[in-house]
Amino acid sequence: MTDDFQVLRTEWSAHPPSDWDAYVFAHSGGHAFQTAAAVMIGNRAFGLPVYYVTARGVDGRLRGVLPLVEQTLIPRTRCLVSLPFCTYGGPLAEGGDTLRALLGAAEEIAQRRRVARLIIRHVGEMPAIPYPASLDKVSMVLPLPGTTEELARRLGSKLRSQIRRSDREKPVSVLGGDELLGDFFMVFSNVMRDLGTPVYPRRFFDAVLAALGDQASVMVLYVNKTPVSAAILVHWRDTLKVPWAATLHAVSTLSINMRLYWDLLQLAIDRRCAKFDFGRCTRDAGTYRFKAQWGAEPVQLYWRSRNLGAVDSMTAVLDNRAQLETAVKIWRRLPVPVANLLGPYVSPKLPW
Repeated sequence: MTDDFQVLRTEWSAHPPSDWDAYVFAHSGGHAFQTAAAVMIGNRAFGLPVYYVTARGVDGRLRGVLPLVEQTLIPRTRCLVSLPFCTYGGPLAEGGDTLRALLGAAEEIAQRRRVARLIIRHVGEMPAIPYPASLDKVSMVLPLPGTTEELARRLGSKLRSQIRRSDREKPVSVLGGDELLGDFFMVFSNVMRDLGTPVYPRRFFDAVLAALGDQASVMVLYVNKTPVSAAILVHWRDTLKVPWAATLHAVSTLSINMRLYWDLLQLAIDRRCAKFDFGRCTRDAGTYRFKAQWGAEPVQLYWRSRNLGAVDSMTAVLDNRAQLETAVKIWRRLPVPVANLLGPYVSPKLPW
């Protein structure tokens, strides 16, 4: 233990300090979902408790921050998570001592709240976090050229022909804000039901756009004035990120999903972004291969967790693949309105 560690003061509150956002924006590892308003998304959408953990030096200056959200995950495991519902979260800190101080504060909150598990999700190496890591999740990131012509050359003739296939349907892409959320949610909720995954409620995406402001937007592709493909975008620094996207299965053979991503990539280049983040996926899954074909490379995500309770019932359920597969099959058979009605009760309790 160094002298630097001993002079740090940690605090936590349900409300962010006034200098929280300035620290997130200034930190090289900061992300949009770590801003004060974005940390509140789980609270706004689901009423989940939120904790803003800070570490300060003797001069009062922020040395590190750690956003935490308290969840009760299926079946009865209460957790502190940094951060749920998004890809990028975790602590921001100036050095290992500061990081350990933040984790110590998080463990103290966990003890007071009697939660069973502390989960830290982050990108990049953080050896000061001593918890076991799950490494099956990655982000797929594509470095962008300066022009769409150069991007098209890089993609190759096969991918370009797939994109052109969608021209037969005369898709129209529209970029906007919350006025497009209804059409986005129609597409997204249908696809989630088909996948057997409980969908977040519409109010969750309302909270996302409200929290991120000008950093977030919505793109919808229409065929014959019907929404068939859609995405929510987050523009942060030099990167355009796509945390949520979906294309109706009814048009899966028409290359509409290829056109969606081509339009998104063109938008990123028009905005002079250096990178395009296709979003999170499981290594070697179908979505991983889809994103890799565009030339995207995996960026390792670290999901670290520490069990704090005597019984971790979540692990037992997640390890029972037969139960999960049965649940997915049942959910796929639900009518979309029923799935959308039940989804908001289930989705905030899922660990992804």
